[in-house]
Amino acid sequence: MTIDTAFHHGDVTADAPIIEMQNIEKHFGNIIALAGVSFDVRPGECHCLLGDNGAGKSTFIKTMSGVHKPTRGTITFEGRPLSFDSPRDAMEAGIATVFQDLAMIPLMSVTRNFFMGREPVKGRGLTRRFDAARASEVTMTEMRRMGINLRGPDQAVGTLSGGERQTVAIARAVYFGAKVLILDEPTSALGVRQTSNVLATIDRVRAQGVGVVFISHNVRHAMAVGDRFTVLNRGKTLGTAERGQITANELQDLMAGGQEMARLEGSLGGTI
Repeated sequence: MTIDTAFHHGDVTADAPIIEMQNIEKHFGNIIALAGVSFDVRPGECHCLLGDNGAGKSTFIKTMSGVHKPTRGTITFEGRPLSFDSPRDAMEAGIATVFQDLAMIPLMSVTRNFFMGREPVKGRGLTRRFDAARASEVTMTEMRRMGINLRGPDQAVGTLSGGERQTVAIARAVYFGAKVLILDEPTSALGVRQTSNVLATIDRVRAQGVGVVFISHNVRHAMAVGDRFTVLNRGKTLGTAERGQITANELQDLMAGGQEMARLEGSLGGTI
């Protein structure tokens, strides 16, 4: 199998991408972190970006989410050229990122973590105060929608499993208007059952029309939820394959430079 036969760059659906990155380069002085990355995500799909450590995944996330401005290339959001000056700009446009650290305070309740900085209020002027009843109702409803039944809205985040905390972060992003949800290695530190729960959450998010960017080095997890797969290698994308066009083993080979290894084995007579 060659890269050209496994991958293509054509449209896969009639839906226009929510966000499209074309020929993105990002330089840090003389270091080229991204060297011409093209990537897009459509409403209701899960597009997986796969790559080993050092492939450029972190720089890609930060460029898509407004932390870095690209050195070259264009970003189009809902059909309009867009330039994010900060992560807040990206969030307000509808691009939410769930990082590995989740940015949660374990001793605080799920409700307080859910609304951190965006608490609903009631009353005006001197009587203006946190609307605890509304916040609790929303939290319980949104968590149930994602398949998590909390003991109560005041349950501490620290008592939740890793998968449940991921779900809180995902539910929070969707509730506050995410159109594109970037998930940074969401299953990397989870056991089998927790991973299964997070993958089910991703399916629920897609059903609401949110585009999901699933960034991972775990091919099996990506294959479980992905509609399309893009491999990132040394800051470059090797192309995009649809589900059914490529196997898990072929994806793993491309991630790990398996083709180069195979050629090397051939030139050395299979002695490696």
